[in-house]
Amino acid sequence: MLSQLLVSFATLPDPRCTGRTRHRLLDMLVIAVCAVVAGAETWVDIARYGQLKQEWLATFLDLPSGIPSHDTFRRVFSLLNPQGLEQCFRQWMATTAPPLPREVVAIDGKTVRRSFDRGRAQGPLHVVSAFATEQRLSLGQVAVIGKGQELAAIPVLISGLHLADTIVTLDALGCQQAIARQLLAQQADYIFTLKGNQGRYYRAVKAYCQTSCVERWAEYPADYDAFDRRHGRWVRRRAWVLPLGDELAALQTWPGLRAIIAVETIRQVQHLPGTHVEWRYYLTSCPDAPAVLIQAIRRHWAIENSLHWVLDVVFREDEARSRDRVATRSFAVLRKLAFNLLQQGRPCAGSLRARRQQAGWNNDYMAQVLMRSRQKGVSVSLDFDA
Repeated sequence: MLSQLLVSFATLPDPRCTGRTRHRLLDMLVIAVCAVVAGAETWVDIARYGQLKQEWLATFLDLPSGIPSHDTFRRVFSLLNPQGLEQCFRQWMATTAPPLPREVVAIDGKTVRRSFDRGRAQGPLHVVSAFATEQRLSLGQVAVIGKGQELAAIPVLISGLHLADTIVTLDALGCQQAIARQLLAQQADYIFTLKGNQGRYYRAVKAYCQTSCVERWAEYPADYDAFDRRHGRWVRRRAWVLPLGDELAALQTWPGLRAIIAVETIRQVQHLPGTHVEWRYYLTSCPDAPAVLIQAIRRHWAIENSLHWVLDVVFREDEARSRDRVATRSFAVLRKLAFNLLQQGRPCAGSLRARRQQAGWNNDYMAQVLMRSRQKGVSVSLDFDA
């Protein structure tokens, strides 16, 4: 794992003047990753971790001038090319944990809420991420300034990922013909949420689905019908996978489109009056069975529950108060590196928070996290580099 990480990041250009550096860039990267795995939340935390663990770190890092100061960490990570750092991260994930066949890869954005700077009229950083929902790993990220730039980041992120034979899910913002063509060119299938931003396409699909699912229900029985009673709520979900009818002539030119998916949610909350009914519509190029498509729609929310929520609650990303744009972007990559290492190498049970604590307290456990990879369900141990 560590050797693969070093190989993937070896091409990252060092922004410092040649011959005037005291600390190796890869050493600093490894120290920073270990520190974030162990619970570090600031550059001061990273430097302090390095100082306390210097003897252990020296067993596999050169450390020619000891441990850098927190100012050095902040300065170097503020000078790094952020696109290059994100590209190295995607390359590392493509090497260690490529998506599985027909795995659902969810793409969505998240705002680092406290990264704004009113003094500079600088809004918060917005990070668009790809998440492998079965392996529960972050595959890559592209950061932009403001949520309004998310659409421009999606093609850049997709182009750097290995998505052949996967199902890519996107919300309504990503429901674009150009993105559909890009995914098909990369031999991936898609499921797009269709909403009002698509104008006439949305109106045509809504009318077609209402006619098929409500007025002609005997001809189109639901492909999925299930009840869920949890947390004081009764929820009934029904879903239909509908072929492209003559009524959808406007969508005949949509790249690779095979079917329309309609999902009806009927929800009743305990102690609240009334019943709430919601319809959602999707476009898909997938040839898979209806059960696979419906499961893929449900799995899209894993990026919120298993990645974004974890980054906020366990890694406290929303509380990070870094104002430097590049440093904030670099730290977001470090968090995802730490997240993936903890997800891939699970030498013992316990919550992610407990594993972070143990990695900080126990050098042997940290070594196991760094040196173990999970490939097709098999753990592979690697020796420390001398």
